[in-house]
Amino acid sequence: MSRPRRRGRYRLRGAASLVTAVLEAALTVPQATAVPPSEDACHTTADVMPRGDCGPFHQVFAEDFDGDVVPLGSFSDCDHDADTRNAHCGGLTGSYRADWWAYPRGWYDTAHPRNHSNGNDRVLGGEYRADDTVWVGPAADGDGRMHIRMYRPVSGGDLHVAAVVPRRVMRQTYGKYTARVRVVRAAPGYKSAWLLYGGGCEMDMYEQSWVDTVHFFHHPCDGRPQGGADTGRPFTEWHTVGLEWTPGLARYYLDGRLLLSDSRGVAARPLSWILQNESALYGAYAAPGSWAQMDITWVTAYTYTGGRAG
Repeated sequence: MSRPRRRGRYRLRGAASLVTAVLEAALTVPQATAVPPSEDACHTTADVMPRGDCGPFHQVFAEDFDGDVVPLGSFSDCDHDADTRNAHCGGLTGSYRADWWAYPRGWYDTAHPRNHSNGNDRVLGGEYRADDTVWVGPAADGDGRMHIRMYRPVSGGDLHVAAVVPRRVMRQTYGKYTARVRVVRAAPGYKSAWLLYGGGCEMDMYEQSWVDTVHFFHHPCDGRPQGGADTGRPFTEWHTVGLEWTPGLARYYLDGRLLLSDSRGVAARPLSWILQNESALYGAYAAPGSWAQMDITWVTAYTYTGGRAG
């Protein structure tokens, strides 16, 4: 079954000035380089997961993966009540079964020839296989993370790709969505399109090929031309990515900076947040035997309680 996708410097003059400057420097405590304040509602810029409500948003989900182990293979048997609030993966247990779903095996990604109705002309795509690409456990430094390692078999054929879904905000109208993420190994042919999508509406908060730079795209529900922003930052750096969706406005953030704001054709219907990772829509195809990996260190999500976000 196919599924869519998408300090200032002194200028010294003469010996007297030099002596004065040295004395002043000895008596002055150095100032740290200023960090621009975050522009998002939670003022989130770094690796500390925000906790609690912020602005007009009520936190309903916060996962930092610390202390958790979910072995490879657990995100399996996911074709239960697919794409509904009751969707779940039979291979998961406990809080992960309650909190996460994944596109099931047998669904195909945006680039796959089975999805050519989406307007692409790729001859190679991916099959969603969270069962053999996604696990949770500590990184080498002990930080708990969700790991997503996509690959193309040595024998060739479809890539094994993964789209995971926080269940707490499935089929929700308006909200705030934030995560801390890094591609720890990039390779040609792999990409992300973290998005809210449906009914001709699409908001892409973390998209493009992993060997490119992070982009945002806003696709108005009424068919007007898309809006977009190239952040200029590589996927291989740690980033806090965020989307604030309120009535008539979508705001896209990278590391606390508002880089795209669009009020055209903003969705006013229930949508799900999809952390979609798949085969690239342009450029080189993934080579047989290649692989690429993303790590996510925390994920948070919020409902919208009314009022202004900024």
